Amino acid sequence: SEEAIKVIAIKPEIRNVEQSVSNTRAGTIDACRRSKMSPAMGGQIAVLVVEEGDMVEKGQVLLELWNKETKARVKAAQRSAEQTCIISAKAQRDAERSTELFSKGLTSDEAKEAAVTNAESGAAACNAAKAQVEVSQASLERTQLIAPFGGIVAEIEGELGEYVTPSPVGVATKPTLDLIDNTCIYIKAPIDEIDAPEVIAGLKARITMDAFGQKEFPATVRRVAPYVLDLEKQARTVEIEAVFDNPQEFLLPGYSADITIIIDTSEATLSIPSQALMGGGFVYLINPDNTISKKEIEVGLSNWQHTEVLEGLTLEDEIVLSVDRLGLEDGVIVTIEEIDNPDEDATSSDEPNIAIEIG
Repeated sequence: SEEAIKVIAIKPEIRNVEQSVSNTRAGTIDACRRSKMSPAMGGQIAVLVVEEGDMVEKGQVLLELWNKETKARVKAAQRSAEQTCIISAKAQRDAERSTELFSKGLTSDEAKEAAVTNAESGAAACNAAKAQVEVSQASLERTQLIAPFGGIVAEIEGELGEYVTPSPVGVATKPTLDLIDNTCIYIKAPIDEIDAPEVIAGLKARITMDAFGQKEFPATVRRVAPYVLDLEKQARTVEIEAVFDNPQEFLLPGYSADITIIIDTSEATLSIPSQALMGGGFVYLINPDNTISKKEIEVGLSNWQHTEVLEGLTLEDEIVLSVDRLGLEDGVIVTIEEIDNPDEDATSSDEPNIAIEIG
């Protein structure tokens, strides 16, 4: 009699099976809003009101260059505008009195017209003075860095008393301050062009990061690039973006990350490990007499770990999991190898089980 082949056996089980797509290369965590700012003009840092790691609000002044002269000009413009507008208000009252006296026949038309013209001229002068205040304030803002949104100060390049300059046209220099909105964090990652048609905005996803081991973070796809990226000596990919459903403060922009996008899910369905399914759409069924036979099955959703079985197997059937054993073919005799966990490879009793999913 021929020698029996030792195999690992497994029975189908009920579980949720997902059809999913994964990134082809490591993605990157980034903030939805991030501003690397520098003053609009050069100057000496006179006021630095924040430190790295500080939380700031929108509109908060973060840094000021030396601007005493500019502030003085703003005050002078404001006082001049107040004076001009006071004179304008008096001219307006005089025009109203002249108009009332003219209606009663107590003054001439020329006197009324002169008072009205003087009032209109005064109003125009008041508006011009107010505009000059805005010009002065705009000059002042050029010496300040103001937070365009609330967030956390990631980095400051400069100290009190140091001189900073804006970037010349076409020359990139290091920004003075890096501000990150940590209330919205997302991943950008490439997926294979073959998988791209199935991915749309709104699909649910899971994000994992090396920094947090096997912990999974729920996310939602927000964007699929409208073009295929063709880089030399690399597979053609499409970049996708997904935002964290529950962003946490400890999620730092720059982390490397992987994403699994859930295309479809079959809940509580009959399934088998995907490695048990042969290329021809069949499995090796273990018969009561310990022989094996090819059993064609109809499958549904699948991923690298599990495959949904629509027809051809039942919960009581036993199939071969270790399909890589030499000599397996229709009709051979097998013996079932006893292992602690049939989902693990028999050769990895003392080694850690590492699962790798390629997109």
